[in-house]
Amino acid sequence: MTASSRRAWLALAARGGIAVGAGGAGGLWLPAAHAGRQAEEPLADAVRTALSAAIAQAAPPRLAFASTEARLAFLRWQGAMSQRLQRFKTEAHTRLEFLETLWYESTRAGLEPALVLGLIQVESGFRKYAISSAGARGYMQVMPFWARVIGDGDAARLFHLQTNLRFGCVILRHYLDTERGNLFLALGRYNGSRGKAPYPDAVLANRQRWLMPPPP
Repeated sequence: MTASSRRAWLALAARGGIAVGAGGAGGLWLPAAHAGRQAEEPLADAVRTALSAAIAQAAPPRLAFASTEARLAFLRWQGAMSQRLQRFKTEAHTRLEFLETLWYESTRAGLEPALVLGLIQVESGFRKYAISSAGARGYMQVMPFWARVIGDGDAARLFHLQTNLRFGCVILRHYLDTERGNLFLALGRYNGSRGKAPYPDAVLANRQRWLMPPPP
């Protein structure tokens, strides 16, 4: 890749067009053709109330484990994922904070952490301040209308780590419930491409990269 073409790609990345990371041509990888574009749909009052309650209580995550073994399993997971995440986030403390928050928010919503990591890789390439052409924001590319519908109306807060992961996980959980557990359709709803294969296929393929190997 020439210097001029690399500058053009980087300019596109800054506008949310591609994700920047290791691998691919010149260190650029995965065109972000799948950036979030959730459609605003009418919500029943009970659903809106439940989603608003799920978004609330934005205190920093406090991990609780039922046993020492469970805590050790989390630490092993965090260490392994931190190594894989290093090409996207170079500072160790940033990676550990990100992973602790992701574990908290994904498990709180009843989601598999590997699935959420795969979704983030497709949506934003782990860029905290990513903005898509549709206006979706942050790691999980949350559309600003969600801040109005179930939040406090402040879309700027969607760039905050825990707020973004909280919204993204709660929204994906809502779509899973709406689709009665059908992950393919739920992922399509998340992307605004329900019923089409490219986005779910991309997320599930990237999910494989974040699974823990079985213990020896």
